[in-house]
Amino acid sequence: MSTRGIQAIRGMNDVLPDQIYLWEFFEQVVRDSMGAYGYRNIRMPIVEQTDLFVRSIGAVTDIVEKEMYTFLDHLNGDSLTLRPEGTASCVRAVLEHNLLYAGPQRLYYSGPMFRHERPQKGRYRQFHQVGVEALGYAGPDIDAELIIMCSELWRRLGISDVRLEIGTLGSTASRAVHRHRLIEYLERHLGKLDDDASRRLHSNPLRILDSKNPEMSEIIDGAPRLLDDLDEDSLAHFEGLQKILRNQGIDFEINPRLVRGLDYYNRTVFEWITGRLGAQGTICAGGRYDGLVEQIGGGKGSAAPACGFAMGIERVLALMAESGINIPGPVPDAYVVHQGEAADGFAWKTVRHLRERGLQAILHCGTGSFKAQMKKADASGARFAVIIGDEEVQAGEISIKPLREAAEQVRVALAEAADLLRGSGVTGS
Repeated sequence: MSTRGIQAIRGMNDVLPDQIYLWEFFEQVVRDSMGAYGYRNIRMPIVEQTDLFVRSIGAVTDIVEKEMYTFLDHLNGDSLTLRPEGTASCVRAVLEHNLLYAGPQRLYYSGPMFRHERPQKGRYRQFHQVGVEALGYAGPDIDAELIIMCSELWRRLGISDVRLEIGTLGSTASRAVHRHRLIEYLERHLGKLDDDASRRLHSNPLRILDSKNPEMSEIIDGAPRLLDDLDEDSLAHFEGLQKILRNQGIDFEINPRLVRGLDYYNRTVFEWITGRLGAQGTICAGGRYDGLVEQIGGGKGSAAPACGFAMGIERVLALMAESGINIPGPVPDAYVVHQGEAADGFAWKTVRHLRERGLQAILHCGTGSFKAQMKKADASGARFAVIIGDEEVQAGEISIKPLREAAEQVRVALAEAADLLRGSGVTGS
């Protein structure tokens, strides 16, 4: 048997206790914000049928072709996949449980997603997202609401160095017109296309416009713009979104090259971008996907309008850390120091009494002299040491020693301890 230590899988990271406070702060802000906007939490399985993602994301995409963690369930032969994104799972759940029967739905979720990519800062194989989906709303007002919600989240999180880019993919019909024009243009530059562009030319030409290859930039800059091929309804929707954002004081840039790697998007697309995280500068991306309900399995004619976004939690937290935002962990109210058989029993009674009154109390476990235990009490960060020895037990009292301020140690009855530890000014003899 190998004695080599077992480590975490590459690109799948532990979140340690000293790091968790920033995560918990972020999660609480998200919960509060979602509640303020009337969005309800939904939780979907991490594993789904592979066909869900092939059908929704598109077979000719990097995610499906290269990045999904797919495996065969040896018990029944099903092809299963660790979810690479949340929208398809959320729509599947909405359809399976007939949630749209009750009317439009405002939903959000959070949790791990999985993609087999080359790990780097801000891009991991197990990463975490907050996803927000608004289903059953057709107008640009819900698109604007999602964008404004993000803007409010940045403010609550203390993030300021982000910019908003918006664009539109138009309707299926207008995108088909543009696709034809784009392929014709790219075919005139076949000799200059890189391998990815050549492979996508006839299967997913819009994704070529999202290439990060600098050698492709000149070709991309000269390509036809989808904005020029918009149908009347798509143009009106896009102008309606811009009007609401301007009226609400939301700054934005129109990016005519903003595309999506997922096939289900149409009309509005948007991204929140920062320049402080290097190449992984997009911290939130979203848009409209009006045909996905029918595409996943709602049945012909069951298409429901929908819009949503996904926010990369690791990237947002990295931006918060880069911005100097520090969230200190909770400070225990008391560390209970005790020695002796009688004192041990009274110490258990004391910590239960304090915790029942809403205080955080750490009970010293193990052996150690009073001096050693006091060092542990100081290292814990607790505001007070609660000391219990033979004298305290005989008197039915506890001694309280402030650890973070210059004040005298006092002895009080246990019934008075909670008030004193809260700082109400109760004193003892």
